Amino acid sequence: MIATPKKQPMPPAEYLEWEAQQPFKYEYLHGIAYAMTGGTIPHNDLALNLATALRPHLRARGCRVNVADVKVQVASNGPYFYPDVVVSCDAQDQRARKLIQAPCLIIEILSPETAGFDRGEKFKAYRRLNSQQFSF
Repeated sequence: MIATPKKQPMPPAEYLEWEAQQPFKYEYLHGIAYAMTGGTIPHNDLALNLATALRPHLRARGCRVNVADVKVQVASNGPYFYPDVVVSCDAQDQRARKLIQAPCLIIEILSPETAGFDRGEKFKAYRRLNSQQFSF
């Protein structure tokens, strides 16, 4: 879901402040903000169906399930992404208002346009998260 990057590199704090004022969502990687493109109806259906199936089981365990509009912070200095579905069982994330820091499950629905990035740079970044472990 990458579109046109904001050209000048910026520090993470500046990105967070800047993005909060934008009408569209931007992912952030290596100091660059990338505008998110809109998804297709089948893409949305898949994300919603997955979240709907997961939510009753995970909510009973104190976890939250979110779709699309929830930002994930991979590390304190970024990157920041908007996965299609994200689950967190972390107490800190239960109270979160702006972003998730300790997801235990991230789902990215691949499309021909974004598959390379999602399987490459984004997946590499997600693997740095220590929280993606299940203990159910």
